[in-house]
Amino acid sequence: GHWKHGGIVGVFGYGGGVIGRYCDQPERFPGVAHFHTVRLAQPSGLFYKADYLEELCDLWDMRGSGMTNMHGSTGDIIWLGTTTPQLEKIFFELTHNHNHDLGGSGSNLRTPACCMGMSRCEFLCYDTHLMCRALINDYHDMVHRPQFPYKFEFKFYGCPNGCVASIARSDFSVISTWKDDIQIDQTTVQGLRQWRDDSQHRRPP
Repeated sequence: GHWKHGGIVGVFGYGGGVIGRYCDQPERFPGVAHFHTVRLAQPSGLFYKADYLEELCDLWDMRGSGMTNMHGSTGDIIWLGTTTPQLEKIFFELTHNHNHDLGGSGSNLRTPACCMGMSRCEFLCYDTHLMCRALINDYHDMVHRPQFPYKFEFKFYGCPNGCVASIARSDFSVISTWKDDIQIDQTTVQGLRQWRDDSQHRRPP
């Protein structure tokens, strides 16, 4: 195709977080002579406040194309399309004004991802948010400075339901399971059945 994928482009001190994209016909299409992709690290469980997302979108509208991907199959917020002179400005505003970091790209550790965890799931067997955060803290340098021959990904399930598709989309998949038979509170089950039966009797004919 007409797009060059990759290349030496990024922000000072980081080897990842930006994917260089260039058109092979810049004279004919100067508006997309370079159209780089920026990857933003996602929080554990993908939780955001609406006003914070609005701030990020405003920044991207000003410094880039405004096109986003929430989220890519390998994680991160994906910002599609900006020029080389804007990269350092984007990076400065993200880190200084929004307390946000770039995610992983290229032959490095990609930003670890996990399921919704303790915030929403009644099937959870361990704290996926804590595990994901711990891995990010321990291996943060590998997210920003490529040290592998190819990308490497961690993903964490809190139960066997597999909400983050870690087997299909990661290299290091942590899947929790139950050690015993699922425990059922039969008293509660019977109470719910009784409530259902009573409700049916109270319905008008």
